[in-house]
Amino acid sequence: MVTHIALDEHAAPVVGLVGGGFMGEVHTRAARAAGAAIAGVSSSTHSSAVKAATRLHIPVAYESVAEMLEDPDIDVVHICSPNSSHAAIATAVLEAGKHVICEKPLATAPEQTENLLQLAAVTGKVAAVPFVYRFHPMVREARSYIQNGDVGPVITVQGSYFQDWLVSTAADNWRVNDELGGPSRAFADIGSHLCDLVEFVTDERITELCAQTRTVFDSRALNTAITTEDVAAVMFRTASGVLGTLMVSQVAPGRKNKLSFEIHGTTRSIFFDQEQPESLWVGEKTASKVVVRSPSDNCPDAARLSRVPAGHPQGYQDAFNSFVADTYAAITGSTPEGLPTFADGVRSAYITAAVLESARRRSWVSVPDSPISFASQSSKALVR
Repeated sequence: MVTHIALDEHAAPVVGLVGGGFMGEVHTRAARAAGAAIAGVSSSTHSSAVKAATRLHIPVAYESVAEMLEDPDIDVVHICSPNSSHAAIATAVLEAGKHVICEKPLATAPEQTENLLQLAAVTGKVAAVPFVYRFHPMVREARSYIQNGDVGPVITVQGSYFQDWLVSTAADNWRVNDELGGPSRAFADIGSHLCDLVEFVTDERITELCAQTRTVFDSRALNTAITTEDVAAVMFRTASGVLGTLMVSQVAPGRKNKLSFEIHGTTRSIFFDQEQPESLWVGEKTASKVVVRSPSDNCPDAARLSRVPAGHPQGYQDAFNSFVADTYAAITGSTPEGLPTFADGVRSAYITAAVLESARRRSWVSVPDSPISFASQSSKALVR
């Protein structure tokens, strides 16, 4: 006997994709994993949109973003285009009455990000930013240690994010061009993830920092007179007095995507490595242990994000899938815990701006308690 199952056609939104590069592929896989249908893709040119549509098996290649936004079937737009285009496209998406997921940075100037946050609040649309490392289950486990007081008051934080994909002058990309990528590269690109993760896990806010940046290669295969940084080193203080250091590099040979943090409290320390995301090191003075991902043993938030049983490794794409699934849940009226919204994108923009200003002045600078204009609105309030 054949049993026909009634499916809810509106369980997941219809998606429009802007940009078909590496991140476009990641977003596509995540959207499909969440059950969404991808209506079409737009890119910098119609020919590149056609190539992306063919490669990603998307039915429509739009002539432009404007044409995409005229499609009444599209509910949410994923923006994966170069940084300098984010603000204008996100503005158009929100004004068209559609939800948006926009890659960071939201804009290349902090003030522009606040305009986007205001627009998201006015339109009431879900506006999310892919700070996806929050969605590793063991990051949530680390956060629970802090929230439950198992680490004690936090004393120090050390974090780093190392990559090697730009380690030679032969390596090049649009991101090194400040006209496309913005005034910051390494810090805006990967340091932003590190800061978001540290603040999210500790629930501390960086209030002051002192930074140095370095451009190791001022000329590459396709770009000359490069001003964006390859390396950034940051010391910081938080409002409660926590001291920390951050090191970011895209020219660290052998390090492919090495994001890690170590947090020291008065009773315990915790260490997480994104390249080994299935475990969390917990240190004590008399003994230390490794806590592994196990839905039956981890905190509820970590268990919720565990897609497969213990012993079946999860990774970056799984974290991205969880982020997109939570964003779609927010669109249907839920309030998922820890969903990064445009408020977090604004926060990231102001920290990045402070890093560049500190490096320019060679001094400590304050980090505004952004979002400045909307300080009374929490991230949760923006995902209704």
